[in-house]
Amino acid sequence: MPFLELSLTARLEQQPRVEEALKDLGALSITLRDADAETPDEQAIFEPGVGELPLWPTITLNALFDEHSDKRGLAAALGELLPWLEPDQLDFRVVEDQDWERVWMDQYQPMSFGRRLWIYPWNIEPPTDDERVVVRLDPGLAFGSGTHPTTALCLEWLDGLDLAGKSVIDYGCGSGILAIAALKLGAVHAMGVDNDPQALLASRDNAGRNGVAKHLDVYLPGDEPRAAADVFVANILAGPLGELAPAFAAAAKPGAPFAISGILDGQQDELLARYAEWFDALRVDVHEGWVRISGHRRG
Repeated sequence: MPFLELSLTARLEQQPRVEEALKDLGALSITLRDADAETPDEQAIFEPGVGELPLWPTITLNALFDEHSDKRGLAAALGELLPWLEPDQLDFRVVEDQDWERVWMDQYQPMSFGRRLWIYPWNIEPPTDDERVVVRLDPGLAFGSGTHPTTALCLEWLDGLDLAGKSVIDYGCGSGILAIAALKLGAVHAMGVDNDPQALLASRDNAGRNGVAKHLDVYLPGDEPRAAADVFVANILAGPLGELAPAFAAAAKPGAPFAISGILDGQQDELLARYAEWFDALRVDVHEGWVRISGHRRG
């Protein structure tokens, strides 16, 4: 059945109140996108963690309602709930029901990271006559497909490591893409941690599809065993990265390579100072306005 889609743009500080108002009015789903992206391809969908805000200064919220919803009634109710809202900020359109995940997968093309690593969607068969290390991915509802710059930065970093026989911790595992890539690149064991139970399900499912399920364990934060790994990677947000630095240091063996991302360009200096207490040879790499910090756990 079709849906009525309502789109509106709000500032970062207005987003929680707008989202709450849309939910109160019966929105069936709400998607957040970067309102300042110049093209649709740049409008990365973001799934904030519990209590976290999106990263963009202006946000477009797309809410789906039942097709029979009253547009005038919705506009009037939003005007009462959000007095600052102007009528011309609201855009309504009817959209047909689709398998949205499959539509996305149909548009998702194979991507390479580094020398060997490739990410392929399930609907495209990779070649079998070369030395590609292929991860077959169905991201499902969890964040992490390789299209976001932070994921790309971490995948390239993993491809540049010698992971043969190593153990890896992937903190903020999302779809499991980093942990699974590490296993396909030669790691013998990976542990994924994420605060979203759906992410853990997606990680297990993707690991099974890639034939590495028996080498991957996934946990909610606080449930993971207190063990140090040969390689540590975390792709979350700058705030939690700063708060969790001591725990991440304890989770990396002496000499272990580490990388953290999910950092906007301009946020790295504070994190560099924070991580210098435990890590050496710190390096900053920037891609499309996002930052990866890498180095080695001090011995």
